[in-house]
Amino acid sequence: MRDGLLSGKVCLVTGASRGIGAATTKRFVEEGAIVYANARTPKNLDIVCREMSQKYPGCMKALYFDVRDGMTSKQAMMQIKKEQGKLDVLVNNAGVMKDALIGMISKTLMQELFDTNVFGMMNMIQLAAKLMCRQNCGSIINLSSIVGIEGNPGQLVYSATKGAVTAMTKTAAKELAAKGIRVNAIAPGMIDTDMFRSIGSEKIQEHLNHIRMGRLGSPEEVADAIVFLASDLSRYITGDIIGVNGGVMV
Repeated sequence: MRDGLLSGKVCLVTGASRGIGAATTKRFVEEGAIVYANARTPKNLDIVCREMSQKYPGCMKALYFDVRDGMTSKQAMMQIKKEQGKLDVLVNNAGVMKDALIGMISKTLMQELFDTNVFGMMNMIQLAAKLMCRQNCGSIINLSSIVGIEGNPGQLVYSATKGAVTAMTKTAAKELAAKGIRVNAIAPGMIDTDMFRSIGSEKIQEHLNHIRMGRLGSPEEVADAIVFLASDLSRYITGDIIGVNGGVMV
């Protein structure tokens, strides 16, 4: 067994094909975990799984399903139970970000963001909790956002979904604490991912002017905070929303 903060832990990371999810998966493997990495699109994770397994045999496995689909999500959880007998950590990272100004927001946009960012996450929390309750232990880590706390012009729908993540986290933490299950959230600020880069260089520079540390955060820096919440170092922390934002002023 590899030594590390997550040695022997079985973890599921959703939205693991890029950005924060990909960085988290790599850090989990480095810290000794057995990682089930999720993506919606088949084959998206095959190459990284092979590469990581060459370095750390049996450490990583791809699971292709959509968190919005209750049936395939349940099948994935049953597969983990069958193969490992437990689930120690769930990282709810799968998410969608699309912007629209008030008055230009369509019902389709609202449905798309809430289906993944809220309803999909609720689905995963319920499935993980059923398995973790049998163990009387576990850590669920939800990805929120600073805009879910502070708000941001042009992101009415996205900020609403991330605000819902904060509320879900606090409620689930209270409900599941007696079962030994911790539920926390990470609220990143401006992180250098493909999703964030899609806003364009002009807007990125505008955001940089409001970050006290003067730079974007990296996915790896968010992943380090997630590792902490997944590990026993945070065994008495639940219901918290931890900001990873470089002192950003939104």
